[in-house]
Formats: sequence, C-alpha cells, structure tokens
Amino acid sequence: MSTTTPQPVSSSSDRRPVPVKLVLLGESAVGKSSLVIRFVNREYTENREPTIGAAFLTQKCTVDDRTVKFEIWDTAGQERFHSLAPMYYRNAQAAIVMYDITKASTLDKAKGWVKELQRQANSQIVIALVGNKLDLCEIGEGEDEENDESGGRQVSQEEASAYASEAGLLFFETSARTATNVDDVFTEIAKNIPHDYLANNKNGSRVAGGNGNNARLDLLREAGANGKSTSSCAC
Repeated sequence: MSTTTPQPVSSSSDRRPVPVKLVLLGESAVGKSSLVIRFVNREYTENREPTIGAAFLTQKCTVDDRTVKFEIWDTAGQERFHSLAPMYYRNAQAAIVMYDITKASTLDKAKGWVKELQRQANSQIVIALVGNKLDLCEIGEGEDEENDESGGRQVSQEEASAYASEAGLLFFETSARTATNVDDVFTEIAKNIPHDYLANNKNGSRVAGGNGNNARLDLLREAGANGKSTSSCAC
C-alpha cells in the first residue's frame, strides 16, 4: 500500500513540470472517478454518481529527477459515450484502463479498450491495466463469488497479470476506498513516460482541457469538444 503524497516541483528547481495527458477508460461503475479523486484530492466518497460527461483534473507527481503534471480526463463509462472516447485519448501520453475485480465482464471490456488504444492512440502511449475494488475482494473472501453483493473476486490476479504482461501493460490492483496502490499507479506511469517526450516538452504548457483542477466537459455537447467548459464537477 502506498501512502506517499505526490510532491510538487521544488521551488529551487528551474525545471517546470512536464504536462502529461492521461485518459481513464473502462466500463461504468468500475471506480474510475473514485480512483482519480483519491489521487488528486485524497478523498473517497461512497456511492458516487456516474460520470455524465468527462471530468478534467490535474496533479503533479515527482519521481527521481522528473516532475510531470498529469492532466487527467476521466471519461464516462456508459456505452453511449464510447464513440466520443477518441477525443480524449487522442495525443494522450498515458492511459489507465480499469476493470472491477469482482465483475469478470469488466475485464473483457477493458481488453477491448486496450486493443483500441493500441490500434488508434499514440504509438508510445503508456497503458496501465488496473483492477479496482480490492477492498471488496478482501471483504468477500471465502464467500460465494457468484453473489455480486458479497464482493467475491471474479478476476484472479494471475489471469489479469498474465494478460497485462502479454499485452505490454503496467498492471496494478487497487482500492480507491482504502487508497491501496493508488499512488503507485500514477508514479509508475510517470516513470515510464519516454525520456524523449519529457525532454521535448519542458515548457510546462498545458493541453487544452479546462482551466482549473476540477473542470467538466459535457459529452452531450459537441461544442464542448475542445474542453473549454469551466463548470464545476466532482464526479
């Protein structure tokens, strides 16, 4: 379990954080918003409402001699929004593809996202496969895994890890509720961003996508495709 808080760039350094566009993908209700809110705001909210749109958040992360500024697009997981996803993973340097370890069907969906990213996204994109809700697995250990309410594990760590290795992905199991491994996901992604990208993007410029730490883009509005909305959203 990682409890290290991402550190801002030192004031004594003349190097600005390098902006890194990161997109979260996965089926609805697997915990994408909970994961990113835990990372950015160090908070967890029970029974979070589904994202209707895409939340934009930022957080700095310093590892070794590099500081990156994650510019995070937390996308809606409902199937009706699938066709709009390319707006968010286009030119992304990193992606988190998430599934729920208590629902095997969500891993199948995640595999579909991985294939799409590998086919259409940036050829150097860093992809992390993340199995969330580890806390439910622990609560439901020894109970009937067919019962969703028991929280029993339906996706073994071995199966998901083997798939991630074969597909060339980073792999983690997390709990947004307890913060288990949440920081580790983003730290490892930061470590794997190609050096040539970091070297060529030291000016600290932002990607288009909002002008605050927590902005919202309504996916139902074509006019919002450039991420200029500034309305607040915590979903």
